[in-house]
Amino acid sequence: MSENPFDPTFDELPEILPIFPLTGVLLLPRAELPLNIFEPRYLAMVDQALAGRRMIGMIQPSLETKGLQMGSAPCFPLGCVGRIVSFAETEDGRYLITLKGMLRFKVGEELSLERGFRRVRPDYSEFRDDLERPEVLEDFFDRDRLLTALRAYFSVKRIRADWEAIEQAPGERLITSLAMACPFEALEKQALLMAPNLSTRAETLIKLLELDASSAQETQGGAKPRH
Repeated sequence: MSENPFDPTFDELPEILPIFPLTGVLLLPRAELPLNIFEPRYLAMVDQALAGRRMIGMIQPSLETKGLQMGSAPCFPLGCVGRIVSFAETEDGRYLITLKGMLRFKVGEELSLERGFRRVRPDYSEFRDDLERPEVLEDFFDRDRLLTALRAYFSVKRIRADWEAIEQAPGERLITSLAMACPFEALEKQALLMAPNLSTRAETLIKLLELDASSAQETQGGAKPRH
C-alpha cells in the first residue's frame, strides 16, 4: 500500500465519482496532474470533491466508443481517479488544483448531472493493484531503446528536453511523465492508460515513440506514412 497516510484504501474509494472529460489529458497512478479550473460546472465539481473525499475521475471524450451519453459527448470507458493534493484560488475566479493519480476505473452507470457536471458509478475491481507500490521498473524495460526512440521523436517534433534529467530519472517516473507529457493522439494516450502494468506501458510507449517518429520522418520526406 501507499506510505502516504492521506491516500485512500480500496475500501475508502467513492461509490459515486464526478468525472472531468478532457481530450488528450492523461492521468496515471502515482503521477501528479496540475489543472486550471474555470468553467462554472467544473468549479462546482471541485467544490463537491473538496467537501468529500477529494476525488475526481479524469477521462477522455471519444467519438469512437459507445461510452457516456448523458450531457455531453461519449467518453472512453476507462479513466483514472485523481485525489486533490493541492488547491489554490485566484482573484479572477479560478481554481488551481493538482491531482495525484490513485487507480484506474471502468465506467459503470452514468447518473444525472449535478450542478452541470457528470457523475458515474465506477468499477475499480480490476485495478486494485494500482494502489500497491510497484516493482522496480528498471528490471523490465530497455532504457537505451527508450532514449533512442525519444531522441528521434523529440527531434521530429522539435521538442527541447533536459537530457541529463531524463537519463537520471527513475524508471516509473520517466515512463509515467513521458506518457502524460508527450503530445500523443487521444487513442494513443488511451492505449497507455489501458496497459495492464508498468512494463507493458513502457513497451507501448517505446513503440508509440518509434512509430510516430518514423511516420513524421516519412511525411517530411514526402512519402505517405504507413499505418
